[in-house]
Amino acid sequence: MRKIQWSSLGILARAGMVGCASAFVSMAALGADAGVEAERDGAALYGQYCESCHGGGVAKAPQLSLLEIMAPSSILRAMQGGVMQTQAANMNAAEQQRVAEYLSGQSLTEEHMQASAPACSAERAAFDYSARPDTRGWGVNAGNARMFDEATAGMTADDLGELELKWSFAFPGAVRARSQPAIAGGALYVGSQDGTVYALDRETGCIRWQFSTVAEVRNGIVVADWQSGSTEAPLLYFGDLVGNVYAINAVTGALAWRDRPDDHPSLTLTASPALHEGKLYVPLSSLEVTAAADPEYACCTFRGGVAVYDAQSGDKLGISYTIAEAPRVVGKNAVGTDRIAPSGSPVWNTPSLDPARGVMYVGTGENYSSPANDTSDAILALSLEDGSIVWSQQMTAGDAWNMGCETEDRINCPPEDGPDYDFGAATILATTSEGRDVVLAGQKSGEVFALDPDKGGEIIWRKKLGRGGIQGGVHFGMALDGDVLYVPMSDFDGGARWPGEALPGMYAVDIRSGEVLWFTKTEDQCEGREFCQPGLSAAASAIEGAVVGGAMDGVLRAYSRDTGEVFWQFDSAREFSALGGATARGGSFGGASGPVFSNGMMFVNSGYGIYFHMPGNVLLAFGPR
Repeated sequence: MRKIQWSSLGILARAGMVGCASAFVSMAALGADAGVEAERDGAALYGQYCESCHGGGVAKAPQLSLLEIMAPSSILRAMQGGVMQTQAANMNAAEQQRVAEYLSGQSLTEEHMQASAPACSAERAAFDYSARPDTRGWGVNAGNARMFDEATAGMTADDLGELELKWSFAFPGAVRARSQPAIAGGALYVGSQDGTVYALDRETGCIRWQFSTVAEVRNGIVVADWQSGSTEAPLLYFGDLVGNVYAINAVTGALAWRDRPDDHPSLTLTASPALHEGKLYVPLSSLEVTAAADPEYACCTFRGGVAVYDAQSGDKLGISYTIAEAPRVVGKNAVGTDRIAPSGSPVWNTPSLDPARGVMYVGTGENYSSPANDTSDAILALSLEDGSIVWSQQMTAGDAWNMGCETEDRINCPPEDGPDYDFGAATILATTSEGRDVVLAGQKSGEVFALDPDKGGEIIWRKKLGRGGIQGGVHFGMALDGDVLYVPMSDFDGGARWPGEALPGMYAVDIRSGEVLWFTKTEDQCEGREFCQPGLSAAASAIEGAVVGGAMDGVLRAYSRDTGEVFWQFDSAREFSALGGATARGGSFGGASGPVFSNGMMFVNSGYGIYFHMPGNVLLAFGPR
């Protein structure tokens, strides 16, 4: 197999340095000589037919850093019948395939494109209007708590020991599976790396329908609720890797509307939107942090935010920006390229909506360029009425960083040089047993905070739990059960820059005081396996009496609410005989895709083949023996 070169994060632009955004070992058997030839031909073809647009010649064209983490099938589909069909018309089919393989670092051989699950019978494909959504999005009511009560889950901690694997679904052409499933109408809705959104039968995994997007769907699917007795089809909402937001019919999979909320070429949608009272709140992030590795790239012009839509019509109502000031030229870098600021403060977590106070809470990432401003690495309260910043509480001041800091010459690296302590995990709006409202937030620094929403985000308590690092610390998502906050800790081994003892594992914290109730450390059981780590990067999910979290070693573990004892576990880092005769493989658990519970079953994705983690392409469905 041909191994893709790695940078320190697995992503670097090819401008004078190594790196490939796919950042994984190819799952297809690609002969070394053939692989080198395909890459060389693909590079020349890309330079001839594509680079003039994607190299910055067309402002809205996705940049190379985005193309490099797309699945090859998505790239090929865009050239053969999608948005790039005209531009690719002068290439034959074989040349188009070489370009797709060159950009993605993956093979498009028959072995790589695996068999799919069978289509459902008419009976299994029928939409059940009596089965209203189990998960309607995490932004309001649930408050991003990721807690499944007994009525929704159909189980408690006592039932977890009786679970067994019922079926597995292989995502074709994928090395990561990070779209959290949603359950409604008897269906399971999930997105995939190649841009396909599936409606699967919840019980058997057969395919009811599938819908093709432009690029990878890495966020969870949000399902609109409906009234009992209704026969009007609800809509599904989600975004893709290159910044498109979609609404599609939950019954048929037909497109209702699609829009790109911002023109920035590096725009990406990482987190699930939030849906409330007919409005859709879409968090905006970007990969401009990667494009800045190129010394000739004018860094940086993106600023994070939340776009607001009329959920039914798709009319964009506005954008709440995390940086009020528009970026402007502030100087030149060492090779004479413009330096532009302020920039960054992306939002790669689902907003927590607080209609009673008229605000939504988001956590922001670092600035991309210098000087850093005061809304990066912060918790913001944004007005639901006009999008303005009502209050801001910054946790790490002076954090400006981009991938230029990981290159030899460091031309675009801001003088602050990190530490890149984003808030990746969604904030949680909670009420303690004593009746006090708090906003809970976990940071890549390894710290957890409780803020007072009525006092401008004043810090009630803060607790340093993990060492922290470029991939966490607290990475993608905490869970809450009453006064108990479950905090998965990554403490990814990112090198000498983050010294000190790594504390990977699961914490339980009392939200009233910040007191640590227990900590269960994940011992390193990787035994030398490549890209295996013991930390918990993925979002965790709670049921009554337990929390379930997947680790980067491929093991899914259930922890007792009272003691932290691991009383059930499942090792997913292996091959599975999947539906339709496919062979799937599990790997690291990563992203905001935690376990989902519904009517006695548990569903979870395995595989996170990016940023130094074990690839995989499987959706696992567990049910009672």
